[in-house]
Amino acid sequence: MKDEKRKLTPEQQEEILKILKIRFEKNMDRHKELEWGEVQTKLENNPEKLWSLYEMERTGGEPDVIVHDKNTGEYIFYDCSPESPKGRRSVCYDREALESRKEHKPQNNAVDMASDMGIELLTEEEYREMQKIGHFDMKTSSWVKTPENIRKLGGAIFCDRRYDTVFVYHNGAESYYGARGFRGLLRV
Repeated sequence: MKDEKRKLTPEQQEEILKILKIRFEKNMDRHKELEWGEVQTKLENNPEKLWSLYEMERTGGEPDVIVHDKNTGEYIFYDCSPESPKGRRSVCYDREALESRKEHKPQNNAVDMASDMGIELLTEEEYREMQKIGHFDMKTSSWVKTPENIRKLGGAIFCDRRYDTVFVYHNGAESYYGARGFRGLLRV
């Protein structure tokens, strides 16, 4: 049943490819040496990845190609929305954090949402790389993949950009705020 949910209709495929192409062409500074035709071919040959991009778009992520890994041949899409994706905010870090809350539980958590979408949470390093192509999270913040040693102690980390600087902070993994969501990436 889950696989059936991960299939786009022909209309949805056409819609997401059109959106991605327009964004790709509008933001050539993010991927100067790439050509859309090659990216589109790779996407058409990987419909499950196209579904993940559709989910990234549906939740407000505005995915765009940022990296072409020449070793693996993968195109890597990042969430490039100016602020943390609106459809992925007010979530705690992971399922353990969600289950630890006694009251006022958020509806979901970042780790499970990313997994359900078929994407990965950005690491701190990936978040910093993303910030080199633009200014993101000037008013919001985004959970990032938390090192196991921090998570074992009950914490999680998130990032944002203020004062023209990328900051990394910590919080209890069970915390959630209306202005904090998460950003992801997808390898195609």
